[in-house]
Amino acid sequence: MSDSKSKPRRTGIAQPALQAALTDAATDPVRRAMWLDALEQQLRPCLPPALAPHCRLANVAGKRLVFIVDSPVWNARLRLAAPELINVAQSIGLAVTEVTAKTRPAPVVKPAQAAVVPVSEASRRGLQAALDLLSAPDSAGTPTPQGGHRGRRKN
Repeated sequence: MSDSKSKPRRTGIAQPALQAALTDAATDPVRRAMWLDALEQQLRPCLPPALAPHCRLANVAGKRLVFIVDSPVWNARLRLAAPELINVAQSIGLAVTEVTAKTRPAPVVKPAQAAVVPVSEASRRGLQAALDLLSAPDSAGTPTPQGGHRGRRKN
């Protein structure tokens, strides 16, 4: 039998997400993420237009700019754009000397989601009328199945 004990649960009122994110213990990671996002916005215009949607600044680690790309092809194209990225980063005060890329299989940019269009009352009534017709009894008085056909279909 093991001597492991479960950790006691903390009691108290849960803080709102934003308030918890901005507490002193969590401020540094949040500020760093915001800084990285602002830095990416400054570097993004320097990327070739075909490359920009396929890469994202992930970190500044020492003297390296670290990007995430979606395939090895974009990794190679990022290496070609590295000198200009380094020049721009140095011009805004970063002491970077190289660019590296990590490849991940999923696309970096989320695809746009389809907009949900609410159904109008007229459309709702029309659909209900169509459903009612499908379940209406046939000339013999028996209700037809959902598909509107009884028995086998003739070809």
